[in-house]
Amino acid sequence: MDSEIPAEAAAAVLKRSEPLPDTAISIKGPDFDKSLSLQDLLSSYERIGFQATSLGKAIDIVNCMRKWRLSDEPILPDESDDYTDPQVRAQTRCNIFLGYTSNLISSGLREIILYLVKHKHVSAIVTTAGGVEEDFIKCLDKTYLADFNMDGADLRKKGLNRVGNLVVPNDNYCKFEDWFIPVLDSMLEEQKTSGQVWTPSAFIRRLGKEINNEESVYYWAYKNDIPVFCPALTDGSIGDMIYFHSFRSPGLIVDIVGDIRALNELSRKSKKAGMIILGGGVCKHQIANAMLIVGQFCLRLVDTPLTPSQRNGADYAVFINTGQEFDGSDSGARPDEAVSWGKIRANAESVKVLSPSHHPHFDADGSIS
Repeated sequence: MDSEIPAEAAAAVLKRSEPLPDTAISIKGPDFDKSLSLQDLLSSYERIGFQATSLGKAIDIVNCMRKWRLSDEPILPDESDDYTDPQVRAQTRCNIFLGYTSNLISSGLREIILYLVKHKHVSAIVTTAGGVEEDFIKCLDKTYLADFNMDGADLRKKGLNRVGNLVVPNDNYCKFEDWFIPVLDSMLEEQKTSGQVWTPSAFIRRLGKEINNEESVYYWAYKNDIPVFCPALTDGSIGDMIYFHSFRSPGLIVDIVGDIRALNELSRKSKKAGMIILGGGVCKHQIANAMLIVGQFCLRLVDTPLTPSQRNGADYAVFINTGQEFDGSDSGARPDEAVSWGKIRANAESVKVLSPSHHPHFDADGSIS
């Protein structure tokens, strides 16, 4: 029997590694024999690997968004006189655009979003119709924990609407109609008498004022003057009620043009812009598309060269969703695809976290967990 190890086998199995750089990060999880704070635990995520590392990076990026001030940057040759004063620069922050789908408001994550809005941690919101109406409906009555496997036909007989493993009694929507229709009446009257133009964001702001309930996300958005954009405002119960209202009291107009201008202008005028997108669909693309306005849009449509102070896409981007890129959907696309469109800067800090439930949360001291 040959006692020599075949050279080709040894070369394949025992291939020598090139030395790693001193900056290489070794994999290590948290040590639960030590007393760990929540912040200690989350700080360990970056060294765990897989999606924990992505989540750890997301937390770091959101913290960078929150810490940035214009005073961190040198004054550029083309800088406006409005932004040369040191005090103004120290007070100029990154505008954070938060996008989320309706299921987050249906769930207990609503209270986390409420905290962010109440304490002015975001500059603007883009969400869906359900992301708006479910907040108000929860002010009128409760949503309940249920099960993913409950029979749909049986629930329909009982007047219970299932959202994943939650159920919303249909009576809640009846209560919503009772509250909502008089508001529509007032808005229509104001439109007729004063020429008031109701954009979706003005519409939502009015509802936030009318609900007058500190448990509402949009009450705090109204109080703190944070715009809430909803391009698909009629895609839900709000649309049903507007439909019914149009027969009894026709004439209400909702203008989407005003909102696309307002959102794009907020992006265009931001000295630094960050996206936090929880989910996909309209809320993701509407924010990303607004980031396009400075950069590719200027070059392609008006042939205006970029100056050093123009962003050419978002400076920071955090995507958290379960979508895959292989079907070509925007929902599943990674940040690098947005870079190709000019929606995220080529040198921006960005990450996608493939996760159904994690949401960066602002602690009372301003840090993220």
